[in-house]
Amino acid sequence: MPTDADLLELAAAARSGITDPDQIVFLVPWHQLPSPAMERQFLLHWWQARGTWSPSRWQLTLAVILNGRAVGMQDIMAREFAITRAVASASWLARDYHGHGYGTEMRGGMLALAFDGLGAGVAESGYVVGNKPSQRVSEKLGYVPNGEEVFAVEGKRMVEQKVRVTRDQWRRDVVPTTIEGLEPCLKLFGIGDLRPDEWATF
Repeated sequence: MPTDADLLELAAAARSGITDPDQIVFLVPWHQLPSPAMERQFLLHWWQARGTWSPSRWQLTLAVILNGRAVGMQDIMAREFAITRAVASASWLARDYHGHGYGTEMRGGMLALAFDGLGAGVAESGYVVGNKPSQRVSEKLGYVPNGEEVFAVEGKRMVEQKVRVTRDQWRRDVVPTTIEGLEPCLKLFGIGDLRPDEWATF
């Protein structure tokens, strides 16, 4: 999980560029806000994810660290995970680090956490049609198409391709992953019951 220092570094990485200027890959173009509005909204968004965590509705934001530098983020989130056993994901990587396989490693590690670590049955994601790198990552890891949704983004018609992968479809050999220290945290993901001294609801 990113520290506040990591978040500042990630904000700078996002400001340096995530995509080519004429390419739209996010349904909400948050990275194009002017400074310092972008940086402020960036911090508030991730602080909110921390502060609103609940075993029934959570968003785990993970920093991608390369050679000691925070260069991207990989999210995994769920609602009523104990019942649905379904997760969704989102991610971004600074443009300078595209094309080296890091996007595949990020998503593959997330799937290992979802399926091997948390016992999920299905993982869902999506990409804006035309975002070839995201499409390739999904295909390499075993995702299959799961419908489309149309949005209006910056006055343009954008189509999001929905994709999903099950535990059986997941190509686990693409990104060998080791998970450490997860067991003490499982109840926070809705796996098992938390005692009153472990979790309070106001």
